[in-house]
Amino acid sequence: MNLSGFGVGTRVAIGEAVRMPAPLPEPRDTPFTGDVDAEQARAGASISTVQADLAARASTAEGSVKEVLDAQSMMAADPSIAQMVNDAIVNRKTAERAVFESFASYAETLKSLGGYMAERATDLNDISQRIRADLSGVPVPEVPVRDEPFILVAVDLAPADTSKLDLDKVLAFVTRDGSPKAHTGIIAAEKGLPAVVAVAGADDIAEGQTLIVDAGQGLVVVDPTEADIAVARAEQQRQAEIESAPLEPGALADGTPVALLANVGKPADAQVALDHGAEGVGLFRTEFLFLDRDEAPSAEQQVADYTALLAPFAGKKVVARVLDAGADKPLSFLNDAEEANPALGMRGIRILREKEPLLRTQLEALRDAQAATGAELWVMAPMVADAADSEYFTGIARSVGLPVVGSMVELPSAAVVAEQVLRSSDFVSIGTNDLTQYALGADRVLGTVANYQDPWHPAVLRLISMVGAAGQQTGKPVGVCGEAAADPRLAVVLIGLGVTSLSMAPPALAGVRASLKQYTLEQAREIAQRVLQTASAEEARAAFAA
Repeated sequence: MNLSGFGVGTRVAIGEAVRMPAPLPEPRDTPFTGDVDAEQARAGASISTVQADLAARASTAEGSVKEVLDAQSMMAADPSIAQMVNDAIVNRKTAERAVFESFASYAETLKSLGGYMAERATDLNDISQRIRADLSGVPVPEVPVRDEPFILVAVDLAPADTSKLDLDKVLAFVTRDGSPKAHTGIIAAEKGLPAVVAVAGADDIAEGQTLIVDAGQGLVVVDPTEADIAVARAEQQRQAEIESAPLEPGALADGTPVALLANVGKPADAQVALDHGAEGVGLFRTEFLFLDRDEAPSAEQQVADYTALLAPFAGKKVVARVLDAGADKPLSFLNDAEEANPALGMRGIRILREKEPLLRTQLEALRDAQAATGAELWVMAPMVADAADSEYFTGIARSVGLPVVGSMVELPSAAVVAEQVLRSSDFVSIGTNDLTQYALGADRVLGTVANYQDPWHPAVLRLISMVGAAGQQTGKPVGVCGEAAADPRLAVVLIGLGVTSLSMAPPALAGVRASLKQYTLEQAREIAQRVLQTASAEEARAAFAA
């Protein structure tokens, strides 16, 4: 039996299915007749226990897992949710039922906001499960522990689940829900685990069944034949050879250089990137220092943390994106106003224009960190819509002494007027995750529209071709820092469209490096033009090999 979903990465895994325990059932809505104060105290104690546990897990986690666990810990400590729980108990709900209803209500509110906030709704459900398990004295449904390697099958994976993944034991994972651009997919990419998400029929996979998980094809083979297994093992061998190849600079078959860079989020990511052969950093997400704080970090703290990340890249390029936050990643010191559609609201450069002192402080801290490390620092603004945004940001950055200043192309408007944007920007970097979301009107974290979240779609590729053409006309670099760059075949198309550098999660570098070496620049351009003439993402993929 073959099941289809959306793959993350290109790797293949073979192993036995181990299922996540079923979620806790909805607690019965039986009227509470006991001591209200005691029941509120019982709920409060369990909330505190779970909050402390999440904080402890965050302290030992890394990357996106740490960021989301920190956010979960703060959610568990949110006094507004605790008040909702207490009010429900006053209205004669048991502690278990009060927690269930309060977290469910809050989650629905977040879902209605879309974007980053909708993704947090899944985290709230996980917190609710943990608190109710503590209240009931039962185990939390968590990642099973096995002596032998296995493939994890689940409805979805919460951050606290992924923080406990034993990479020596978990070969891959398959989920019924989720999206390749949501938390589950991001963690799979960071850890280099093959995953297929939003798999219809995943609930029918039984414990102990043999699976082949082919992330590159978005395919899960249940009870494969010997022939299926032989093909999968051959592909594993091919991938092993690619990953053991020398760590050379990226280049096409004719020697045309293509800088292969890494996406990083904090200083600890630097060595991982270098170990995978990254030639530098194409996306340094600076918001790691700002999230989950009541006030902006001091200039001194910023300089220290930026220096720690830049130091390992002395003499190499590091492209730093200034704070990308706003209504969809709410920071009280930036903007606490509620918005009906935060994905289309005040975020990125839009909010930074209103908080210019904060922007200047960050740019000055990046400048000072560069001076202390010798890294080749480039800075860029997120959510640039047009030339006016670019001119504003470039002017501010140059005024503090930063020599290389660029813009992110995440909005279709910026792609359409890319030549105008490049009049003031030294470079542009395409964020394909958001560009796809906005071009096709599909929230990147919603599994229900995951079929639209496909950077192979000709509409997205045509926007990228506009940016590539503008780069060639102006003689300025065009990078891609979205996860589209991690697709070995799509990487070839991107170069054919005029992209000059690719940045991705470090585990993807080897596969992209090997793929580029198979094509000349002329061949890449021919493939790109062929793909542009198609009418769907499926046709585009087929046209690649035509």
